[in-house]
Amino acid sequence: METNGIEIKNLKKVVIIYNPNSGKQIFVSMLSRVLDLKRRLTAIIGPNRVELTELREFKKLADWADKIKDEKYDWVIVAGGDGTLRAMISELNRCGYMPFISVFPAGTVNLVAKEFDMPADAQRWVQRVRRGRVKPVRIGKANGHPFLTVAGIGFDSKVVDSVSTLEKRFLSSFAYVVQSGELVRKELLLSNWRYKFRVKFDGDPEWYDASSVIIGKSRYYAGRYSLFKGAAITNDYFDVALFTGSKRADFLRYAAMILMESLEGESGVIVKKAHTMTIECNVDGFPAELDGDVVTATPLLIEMMPQAVNFLA
Repeated sequence: METNGIEIKNLKKVVIIYNPNSGKQIFVSMLSRVLDLKRRLTAIIGPNRVELTELREFKKLADWADKIKDEKYDWVIVAGGDGTLRAMISELNRCGYMPFISVFPAGTVNLVAKEFDMPADAQRWVQRVRRGRVKPVRIGKANGHPFLTVAGIGFDSKVVDSVSTLEKRFLSSFAYVVQSGELVRKELLLSNWRYKFRVKFDGDPEWYDASSVIIGKSRYYAGRYSLFKGAAITNDYFDVALFTGSKRADFLRYAAMILMESLEGESGVIVKKAHTMTIECNVDGFPAELDGDVVTATPLLIEMMPQAVNFLA
């Protein structure tokens, strides 16, 4: 449940973790906005209370998470995309310490920032957080790896796995369009989709067959599409879509459904809500994408982190 009453001026230790490698951004433009954000927060919270650090390598997040715990930071602001935010929360969870979290959008898609309606303009962003609204979010986990907005296994995760870091940064969403076409050519031009998944929900003994699975933990998918009615990042359950067809025509129809934001009630699609699920594949180690990055593989155990993360948004 959303709560009010946090006065950011009373927070003692704040850090902005800026990832200059996130998304398709003009470095000088984004850096100037992040510096403007720090200046505005310092004017409210006070000198020497707001730090800014650049994150050049994700492995440095582990050191920062330890520092945040040891020095009891009150508020961590991630200036980056969903991947950077997810990685920061993962490290803080490892440490067993979770301060207030916020995101300043600077990534490729920024689904979390979009869900919370967080602007990329520093002045408007600060005006929003000064309202002091705290939104508790139950974070999903896949094989212990957190995800905030969406997990996918099947066609979409195969596409994500084939997009390089440089393509993602400089081509943005177009890189996924290119790789989708390439995957159709390789896997579906002359044969049916050869990967098969089976899914079990909330301890139910029944297995469901699928060719691809989308697990939603927020309102949006792929940047702008709303696939599930009533979906929200603050919900304590997953919205799940199982796509059952394996022919090229099936996948083209599924793509059209996503574009039209119409999944429920369609043939070949099973839509369910769940708190936990198990996913197996007919091949070992099929890649799964979490928030747009491949970080784990089948078999999958999908569940919720036990404690909510409090977003200042």
